[in-house]
Amino acid sequence: MAKKKILLIASYDGSLIRFRGDFIKYLIKSGFDVFATAPSFTEKNSELIKAMGATPIEFNLQRTGLNPLKDIKSIQELKSIMKSNKIDLVFPYTVKPVIYGSMAANSCKIPVISLITGLGYAFTGLTAKARLLQRFNETLYKLSIRKNKVIVFQNKDDYQLFLDRKVISKQQKVDFVSGSGINLTQFSFKEKKASDKVSFLLVARLIKEKGIALYMDAAKILKAKYPNAEFHLIGAPETSPSAISEDELNLLHKEGVIIFHGKQSNIEDHLHQRDIFVLPSYYREGLPRTTLEACACGNPIITTDSVGCRESVKEGVNGFLIEPQNLEALVKPMEYFITHPEKIKEMGIKSRAYAEERFDVNIINNDLTNLIKKELQ
Repeated sequence: MAKKKILLIASYDGSLIRFRGDFIKYLIKSGFDVFATAPSFTEKNSELIKAMGATPIEFNLQRTGLNPLKDIKSIQELKSIMKSNKIDLVFPYTVKPVIYGSMAANSCKIPVISLITGLGYAFTGLTAKARLLQRFNETLYKLSIRKNKVIVFQNKDDYQLFLDRKVISKQQKVDFVSGSGINLTQFSFKEKKASDKVSFLLVARLIKEKGIALYMDAAKILKAKYPNAEFHLIGAPETSPSAISEDELNLLHKEGVIIFHGKQSNIEDHLHQRDIFVLPSYYREGLPRTTLEACACGNPIITTDSVGCRESVKEGVNGFLIEPQNLEALVKPMEYFITHPEKIKEMGIKSRAYAEERFDVNIINNDLTNLIKKELQ
């Protein structure tokens, strides 16, 4: 019997490697023929996809902004890819791939299981532009995903929002997964050792919504009080309207307030070298992968009590949840770890246990693959 063909649709090629690489391998191992499409494949990522046993296919997509003519062209390209490769099921994730991939698949009468990985800037609603974009995206979601076989969410808050805004109905078939899952072998556990040089790490896009400015302000306060403490930051400079100034980052680095590493690929090494992971995000997250990676490596977590972020912390067990955009609320738990370094090892062990219990990539991939098998019966 011919293998069933699955098409994964992503908004950039790197996410197919970092976020869906294990899933692609799991699907192939489960007997599926996998096609992975994204805009502007690098030669390296294209070869990595092929090495997994999948087929990389490029399509044109304007990742940000609204251009109806270009967006219609993206839908037409996706339809052509689906028809020419005789795709049996489409699996899109992130905003534009879900919307345009679902529209294309529905017009071709191909079943879709869409993954909502977070609603991001458009649903944060902090500016007039964001609120306008939110209403526009709500309309596109309503038009595109109502006929999908299953809509998979990473948290209950996003599901409730879709119900409240009547994007979907209660009759729509949904499911839930705990993020993209973490490879617990790659992100291995290392027990933290007591030290008088407590170190913090934030890994994120360098935009205000991720809480970068708040983290820098906390570092200024705590560095003056505890000179031995270290405040590390990893992320590539952004061109977004809410991007953090690279000059400001470099100045704080030069002054010794933060240690700015720029873009890094070996995140697991940095997590092992640092004590506590911090993500003061007020962005509308799905379930931030960085906090899950930190859990797996045995780092206590400080993050916001907000959509997506709260899923990675058991309050007072493996970390602390704070009020978004509240500097005092962030400084307090950071200072707690500086003055109670013995808690780092204890909470780090609990983080790893939580990752094994809930975020193991094999559990997530098995659940998603079973969903696909069920819809293709």
